[in-house]
Amino acid sequence: MTHVVLESCIRCKYTDCVDVCPVDCFREGPNFLVIDPDECIDCAVCIPECPVNAIVPEEDVPQDQLSFIKLNAELAKKWPSITKRKGALPDAEEWADKKGKLGELKR
Repeated sequence: MTHVVLESCIRCKYTDCVDVCPVDCFREGPNFLVIDPDECIDCAVCIPECPVNAIVPEEDVPQDQLSFIKLNAELAKKWPSITKRKGALPDAEEWADKKGKLGELKR
């Protein structure tokens, strides 16, 4: 099993999770992070680090966000690894609680 980054990460891209990952499974896009399912060891240390609760175990992905399982796997093959914390996006706080952000995803 793996963990999945959900919609709440879009346009926020907090990277607190990256610092604690023991296997460097996070990949970075322009305004979103994903978890490489082939690298994730299901340790769950990233979950409490996310300030917008964007990381969940695959089996706990909400029904309306099941597409993020496939999206994480696809984008993880294209995006580079991120291994160190960076600042969040400038307007992250403004976007943190918004819903329906999938259209904002930059690939």
